[in-house]
Amino acid sequence: MNDPQSAQDEIIDEFSLFPEWLDRYQYLIDLGRKLAPLDADEKRDDKLLDGCQSRVWLLIDGDREAVRIRANSDAAIVSGLIALLVRVYSDLPARVILETPPRFVKELGLGEHLSPTRANGLHAMLAAIMQAAERMERDEQA
Repeated sequence: MNDPQSAQDEIIDEFSLFPEWLDRYQYLIDLGRKLAPLDADEKRDDKLLDGCQSRVWLLIDGDREAVRIRANSDAAIVSGLIALLVRVYSDLPARVILETPPRFVKELGLGEHLSPTRANGLHAMLAAIMQAAERMERDEQA
């Protein structure tokens, strides 16, 4: 199992190598370029996430023991944000996801440095991940 706290620490350390925000944006873009692509048939309208200005296809599956997150966007910086979320939360048990706040968002200052629409999109992605984890946790307890 991934350790989401270590993943967040690594992300914070990596971004600290770039004191200028232009460099951090470029790093986000680079991370997004490395994101595994979705197949064309996975980029369906029913997989588009509401609350994002850019198009974000979010696929969450698995079960309470391992929630798998795959996503992609038509926007470069948003793809980088997706890469960070996948790195922290994918393949974790639902309970661990629910107990792991995204502290890297605050520690990196993403809320202050992203445009309002990108910040809203980031929060929409986080909310969707948490809701899916909550649903998987609840469904398997029933």
